Amino acid sequence: MRAPVWVLADPRAGTAAQALGIAERLGVPFRALPLEWGAPAALPLAWPSLLGLAPKARDAVRGGPPWPRLAISAGRRSAPVSLWLARRGVRTVHCMRPAFGRRRFDLLVLGRHDAAPEAHNILSILGATHQISPARLAAARAEWNAALATMPRPRVALLVGGKVRAAGGMEPAIAAGIGARASGVAGSVLATTSRRTGGAAADALAEALRPVPHRLFRWGDAGPNPYLGFLAWADAVVATGDSVSMLSEALATAAPVFVADPGGLGARHLALHASLYAAGQARPVDSGLSFFSRTPLDESGRVAAEIRARGLL
Repeated sequence: MRAPVWVLADPRAGTAAQALGIAERLGVPFRALPLEWGAPAALPLAWPSLLGLAPKARDAVRGGPPWPRLAISAGRRSAPVSLWLARRGVRTVHCMRPAFGRRRFDLLVLGRHDAAPEAHNILSILGATHQISPARLAAARAEWNAALATMPRPRVALLVGGKVRAAGGMEPAIAAGIGARASGVAGSVLATTSRRTGGAAADALAEALRPVPHRLFRWGDAGPNPYLGFLAWADAVVATGDSVSMLSEALATAAPVFVADPGGLGARHLALHASLYAAGQARPVDSGLSFFSRTPLDESGRVAAEIRARGLL
């Protein structure tokens, strides 16, 4: 049976998650097409084309007939592929700024931090879409009950990334400072690091967390990743501001969210933080960790509802 929805899944997990998160909320079968890029993908391809795809991925898309009703994509490189499908009668939903053809998509999902223009086919959201739904958080809370329910409250989930496009990881002193901030108000800290954190910064973070009960899951540690469990059991979340995905996922919880500066952030990240502060969805760590009330954000669900309302399925 033909899947009514295709997801053009970029190799970068955070980018693919934006499209997958929407598809999962539509409640219909979908097919995820893993995209692989060839050398031409680095070129500014400004027309509907499969040229940027590696041969195997190109054959998978070309072998599509019957075509789906809807294609969901994310990222600059997948835009030409999506619009190639549009020429074959497929409806298109695209996340993130495309390099061209803004008006050609049936729905373009853009973060407020990208200063999205007003247009009939543009839906402005806070942060980015992702795969963390209320149902997944509920399942994670049940899964991690035995491990986390007895951790002293307030439980502060600490999500640590690093510098954007910088080698060597986060400065250890910055990691230690963020850890000290979180542990200063926490009954316990549930901390994770990422690929960008680096070993030295992770060590400094571990030392900063020693005074309080904590669990630290370092990037590459063996065993189940407790990331979702940490979010599900958090009374507050402190996240470094380098990852749009990480911040957006934190906002799916009902916990207050605080943004910490890992160093080296550019104007686009700062615009993202400003949009979250203006909406009352997050506060900077530097303003103090005074817990506040907020409503969980479900932008993936909102986009899925907009797709149905527009009759794109």
